[in-house]
Amino acid sequence: MYIGPYSQEGPAVEKLHNFIEEKGYEFNGSLPGEKHHEIYISDMRRTKPGKLKTIIRQPMKRRN
Repeated sequence: MYIGPYSQEGPAVEKLHNFIEEKGYEFNGSLPGEKHHEIYISDMRRTKPGKLKTIIRQPMKRRN
């Protein structure tokens, strides 16, 4: 889960991608590094940018 403004979630996605590669996994999708999925938990109309909650998911699989 990422907490913070949508405009600054890039480093969190990069950290997730690095973790996947370091642990011996690879991206699972039709394209290398296929786009991650975002699930927005907070209502951006009611929540301050620094407290927005987003679940970031990245399809992955074990390397062969």
